Amino acid sequence: MIIKEIVKAKEILQQNGLIAIPTETVYGLAGNAYSEEAVKKIFALKNRPLHNPLIVHLKSVSSIYEVATEIPENALMLANKFWPGPLTLILKKQNHISDIITAGKNTVAVRVPNHPFALILLHQLEFPLVAPSANPFGSISPTSAEHVLHYFGQQIDLILDGGECQKGVESTIIGFENNNPILYRHGSISIEEIEKITGKLSIITNNDSSPNSPGMLSRHYAPKTDTYLTDDVSALLKSCTGKKIGLLLFKNTINNNTSKIIHQEILSTSGDYTEAAKNLYAAMHRLDQHKLDLIIAEKLPDEFLGKTINDKLERATKKE
Repeated sequence: MIIKEIVKAKEILQQNGLIAIPTETVYGLAGNAYSEEAVKKIFALKNRPLHNPLIVHLKSVSSIYEVATEIPENALMLANKFWPGPLTLILKKQNHISDIITAGKNTVAVRVPNHPFALILLHQLEFPLVAPSANPFGSISPTSAEHVLHYFGQQIDLILDGGECQKGVESTIIGFENNNPILYRHGSISIEEIEKITGKLSIITNNDSSPNSPGMLSRHYAPKTDTYLTDDVSALLKSCTGKKIGLLLFKNTINNNTSKIIHQEILSTSGDYTEAAKNLYAAMHRLDQHKLDLIIAEKLPDEFLGKTINDKLERATKKE
């Protein structure tokens, strides 16, 4: 059921039900963060491995003290700069935060989403929300209510329709070790923007066995169609004989002088990274619907949000 009624969404969450909520990044599968029943339902419905922690969504910067403790000064500076917004911080957790949420770690991932529906809902609740992306684990993240409906149908109680997500890729995740900032996940805020506040970041974005945050697993955000990432789309095309191919390109189409190119998606005709990020997952969803043999994705320049897009595409690609 896709609706815009926040009152109904509130009622379901208070009864430990699950709903999909819009955020500025992607749609989240939301439940009461203080209810282990709701949290367990999220892991089960997504088929999400229990060693992959969840993000707790808060209503305001000041709410950070309800779930975290011993907060570094750098973290507060980042929160005051970017919240509400697509930044997640990994902080030492309060004892009442469930170990299921944190995958047994003593840290919790927190953020304040920047979407009017999400914020209105959070301000009407007496608890924060956990809200990982509203998709089966490993699949392309949803950036519209229709994407969520396609994935889950009637398996969730309600989809709160807030339109298309404005950022289109997940939040950037920053943790701290001895108060030094570490990038755990590339996201909607570029490294360059973060480093204006923190100085040079350490980067640790891959961990399949015991991730410190969401988004660190090597296989993620993946279409059902085999996907390949390359610097040279034309060269890879020539090597693919007898295949139905879709292209995911940054800003320029490729001359379709062969019938093997079935569909092309352009992320930004002007070469704008922010627009490209917003369009990324929706383009991947469309390509996945064309019954292709493979998708060839073009690697972007490795700067600003180009790094984020490349990171998502790398995790979506077929590993030989």
